Amino acid sequence: MSNFLEYQNWRYATKKFDANKKISAADLTFLKEAMRLAASSYGLQPYKILFIETSELRAKLQPAAWGQSQVVDASHLIVFANFTNIGETEINHAVSNMEAQRNLPAGSMKGYADFIASKITSLTIEQKNTWTAKQTYIALANLLAAAAELKIDVTPMEGFEPEQFNSILGLDALHLNAAVVAAIGYRHQDDASQHYKKVRKSNDDLFINL
Repeated sequence: MSNFLEYQNWRYATKKFDANKKISAADLTFLKEAMRLAASSYGLQPYKILFIETSELRAKLQPAAWGQSQVVDASHLIVFANFTNIGETEINHAVSNMEAQRNLPAGSMKGYADFIASKITSLTIEQKNTWTAKQTYIALANLLAAAAELKIDVTPMEGFEPEQFNSILGLDALHLNAAVVAAIGYRHQDDASQHYKKVRKSNDDLFINL
């Protein structure tokens, strides 16, 4: 039987990481593949995922993340950055990749590309950016589940200033926006949060059957 629920009960939003413990290359490869395989609307994956490893860069980011220690102490810092003002260029690139990987003739999926464009290009820039930002959370969910299986801790973080992250990381020039951040690594033995009972709504309070 699956151990999925056991892993989910084990994980929590780590407050203090052990700065001396680093994630192995093999485990990083596994986590990246889990995120790469995440579902996304139309299969577009309208985002980039940045792995921030250098201590100097993370030190610059920490003040823009409300001074949170996880930014500098975790093994790695991951920034999920959504496309801004997505348009036909990004759509055509994604569809061309689908054709190539499925060994289809170039242009054979033009009808699908046109359909996607008809739905997306009619949106306002704000609507586009909200939509692409939401897509990053699906990849984040895959990270949470995959990391728990490896007993790697993850702290999802919305407590940061996106504009400052964008400036420090040069995301504006790449038409990207920092949507959500995740610190990954290993919990410190002194992190009291790991001993807290996990609290969630009861089934009766959470689910509605119609």
